[in-house]
Amino acid sequence: MTQNKLINRVVIAGGGTAGWMAAATIAATIGKRLNITLVESDDIPTVGVGEATVPSLLTIHQLLKIREADFLKAVNGTYKLGIMFENWKRLDHKYFHSFGKSGTSCWAAGFHHFWLRAKEQKMAKSFSEYSLETLAAEKGRFAHTKNQSLNYAYHLDSAKYGQFLRGIAEKHSVTRIEGKIDKVDIDKQSGHIKSILLESGQIVEGDLFIDCTGFRSLLLGQALGVGYNDWSDTLPANAAYAVQTKSHRPAVPYTRSIALDAGWRWQIPLQHRVGNGVVFSTNFKSEESALDDLLRGIDGEPITDPRLIRFTTGQRKEFWHKNCVSIGLSSGFLEPLESTSIHLIQQAIVWLISLFPNEGIDQNLVNRFNQQMAVETETIRDFIVLHYHLQERDDHEFWRYLREIKVSDRLQQILDLFKNNGTIIEEQDDLFAENSWVQVMLGQGLTPKQYHPIVDMMSDRDLNMFMRQQEFNIQKQLTSLPPHTQFIQHFMSHAASK
Repeated sequence: MTQNKLINRVVIAGGGTAGWMAAATIAATIGKRLNITLVESDDIPTVGVGEATVPSLLTIHQLLKIREADFLKAVNGTYKLGIMFENWKRLDHKYFHSFGKSGTSCWAAGFHHFWLRAKEQKMAKSFSEYSLETLAAEKGRFAHTKNQSLNYAYHLDSAKYGQFLRGIAEKHSVTRIEGKIDKVDIDKQSGHIKSILLESGQIVEGDLFIDCTGFRSLLLGQALGVGYNDWSDTLPANAAYAVQTKSHRPAVPYTRSIALDAGWRWQIPLQHRVGNGVVFSTNFKSEESALDDLLRGIDGEPITDPRLIRFTTGQRKEFWHKNCVSIGLSSGFLEPLESTSIHLIQQAIVWLISLFPNEGIDQNLVNRFNQQMAVETETIRDFIVLHYHLQERDDHEFWRYLREIKVSDRLQQILDLFKNNGTIIEEQDDLFAENSWVQVMLGQGLTPKQYHPIVDMMSDRDLNMFMRQQEFNIQKQLTSLPPHTQFIQHFMSHAASK
């Protein structure tokens, strides 16, 4: 069924990263005939803790023709090669989830199969020794040149990033209206949103509305009554504290995720400061105790007051309903363990542009969007649940509870395949590729019982030479990488001189 009304007026409710990324990208790609308006209030703060990203962000930056040096300068950005997980498998244990690949694979089997046999034969070092990104991160090194290919993402100041995107959007003729939303007017016949009324009395009419109002979900959740799928049974964390501190050491090119007695804390280094936070469940830990955990763990002097953020993990039952699309926190929330918040914003925008209802709201487009976003979100949820479910912590009820949770059928299949055969089946649209699953499952303590038989085609001598060559190649590349902060300074100053 199609609502036959040409879509000309796009109204984005809410700013921040979600709102301004949507505005900039839609305007830059298909905005030639659209009238795009963004409504936001300076009096309503954004959540603003999504300051670590994944490599997919580079794709949308290419789409927007963003110069990396300009971006890094604007957001005080640093590079991110992955996440260091500390105390997740057990206390005093750590492993690294890097971007990119480990070692060399073949058509039938990933590198980890060769590593498993080499490990049996005492020919292998730890799995992390075969990842350039991991070793570069641990040594605080980074570069990207024509001869050097590292897989990376960014750490960024989310408030500054929103303003950076705003500048791009306004260059593409996006109109910003300052004001708080007082009421949403629904057409009684169609059930579509007709307009939003601001506290000032101004009426903003539109054909397509994008809800970027955060956890409140003023349009999709409140006005249109779209329900919420609560995932607290498998992801029970429901609160976080965030605080910023002064930098007092060179920024490392990775995020730290440190498991505590009943939750975990993050550390995200920028050029000018460090973002810190703690994620916890109030069912297992008091807010006061969580705040103590956070403040005890910070390295530098606080430059902001700790801010409490309450949330419920889950997703809207529909991401797009009638003529309203939710993007960002208005569509749901997954805790920031793998830095996926901005990725989900980006994916929703890309899918909306791909399925844009030019000639009117077509339910087939709506259904396809909802299906794709649900699969994307549930896949990421499973990857996050993996960290909690697959661990050996026995020091707190929180970890014992999570180890026994019932996981989705898909995640259970992934665990069983890897445990029994070392097999990973990659889905086409998965954010996390084979090596991500391998690194986390090995890091969390799950070692396959067997490797792929194609590995046995190699003699012991050939396998040993193969493993030594992997180590040599990575060490050779590693020695050419400069210190991370030195590269950032050189890169930005060199770009500024052009």
